Amino acid sequence: MNIHAIRAIYRFEMARTFRTLMQSIAAPVLSTTLYFIVFGTAIGSRIGAIDGVSYGAFIIPGLIMLSLLSESVSNAAFGIYMPKWSGTIYELLSAPVSSVEVVIGYVGAATTKSVLLGLLILATARLFVPYEIAHPVWMALFLVLTAITFSLFGFIIGLWADDFQKLQVVPLLVITPLTFLGGAFYSINMLPPVWQKIALFNPVVYLISGFRWSFYGLADVNVLVSAGITLAFLAACLAGVGWVFKTGYKLKA
Repeated sequence: MNIHAIRAIYRFEMARTFRTLMQSIAAPVLSTTLYFIVFGTAIGSRIGAIDGVSYGAFIIPGLIMLSLLSESVSNAAFGIYMPKWSGTIYELLSAPVSSVEVVIGYVGAATTKSVLLGLLILATARLFVPYEIAHPVWMALFLVLTAITFSLFGFIIGLWADDFQKLQVVPLLVITPLTFLGGAFYSINMLPPVWQKIALFNPVVYLISGFRWSFYGLADVNVLVSAGITLAFLAACLAGVGWVFKTGYKLKA
């Protein structure tokens, strides 16, 4: 394992983040803060508690997941797309660095940025609503596992994308809508029976449900099922990344 190569890629990606703090960190935190103000304070004060949890506290896991999913995908996708766009990807491919080391460097940096963002949003939420974390170990596990999984997914998108427009299609038109429809602001048990069954086909439901359970012990689906779905998607993303490097799809052309 070439630790020096992994460290070089990781440090380069993290340095890019700290050069664009307003865009990478401040903007997502500010956007989520506005959600807390509008939904948690203004609207939440007019909505009763959900299963004994105030509405402002109830939406915290969903808002963290909303930022975590979109930022994990965007960070990883942009990180690997830029070398493709500038042509420096060929230097990386010709260097004595394995595909595993490349993935660890880029995905590790994207995961670090996403987890940091999630923790900042969690700290910001304390300014607006009180909350408790019933299962902190499970919370950290879901946070890190989700960040790794969607950073891998974003890495695949960055390899697939041919232009900046394609780079934004999946986060904006797929990830964000699925998160809004996945119970970020409500429990799917509040939906009519037919829509509850339809919602179970949305994979984000399981992520938000498991993450919310780690806070309040409340879940729309069994927490083990949520963890299993997350691990299954992680395995699928690992297989996808392995296939891309094995075949050179959109990488060596």
